[in-house]
Amino acid sequence: MIREVERKLTNGLVMVLVLFVLTAGGVYGFVRALPPEGQQPESVLALIGWVFYLILVIVAWAGLFIVNPNEAKVIQLFGRYAGTAKDQGLWWANPFYSKRKISLRIRNFETPKMKVNDMRSNPIEIAAIVVWQVVETAEAMFEVDNYDNYVHVQSESALRSLATHYPYDSHAEGEKALAVHTDEIVNELKGEIQARLEKAGVKVLEARISHLAYAPEIAQVMLRRQQANAIIAARQRIVEGAVGMVDMALEMLSKREIVKLDEERKAAMVSNLLVVLCAEQPAQPVLNTGSLYQ
Repeated sequence: MIREVERKLTNGLVMVLVLFVLTAGGVYGFVRALPPEGQQPESVLALIGWVFYLILVIVAWAGLFIVNPNEAKVIQLFGRYAGTAKDQGLWWANPFYSKRKISLRIRNFETPKMKVNDMRSNPIEIAAIVVWQVVETAEAMFEVDNYDNYVHVQSESALRSLATHYPYDSHAEGEKALAVHTDEIVNELKGEIQARLEKAGVKVLEARISHLAYAPEIAQVMLRRQQANAIIAARQRIVEGAVGMVDMALEMLSKREIVKLDEERKAAMVSNLLVVLCAEQPAQPVLNTGSLYQ
């Protein structure tokens, strides 16, 4: 595996001054070597030498290049990796170096909405947003063919794999579900994507689910199921509260000795109170104008 090596280069501003002086000197020497009009040059070799010198200086000018902020230049010499320039500014290097730009900026993308089956084989739709950054330029450039496309494909694959390992909703205590345990799920998703992108020199900064829903063909059925679960849970809370209120009422009547009830009348009172407390509609009062037992 090719590892990144940061390359220290020659300051470009200094080289501009040096090359300017060399260019000026070469032009001056070439002009001096030119013979007067209509005469043969005194030394043809000197003239050829100055031409060759100017060509070398012009080639040397090609060694100047700029590194922008949050950008790197991967340097190669005849196909061999020679290092990476990361410091921003104007630099000079061997003009025969090839320099390939690679962005170090933070990037993000959203996966398409994918239809997958959750752990219970229910079809769901899921999508995620992945925030990533290149941190190892040599691996990103040489270990994979196209690191940008590689990030997209592997992120979608990790999301699809994660969705198949968990149910959409939790139906048992302590069961981890996609719709309920969001923080835990996205942390696991981030780790799964990072493991797949390790060889590409990419660091995953954040991964979060942007879309999660049942597939349209079962959405209505699952909605009714969720509504039924909500109604059952609400009824359970109502019954628990009503039983507590009835118990408290009987205890207070007995403690304060407001009225003494036999077992039959207690049962009737419990039944009436539960009906009143658990009914969805307001109870219609019935006034008893006789005695307690009439």
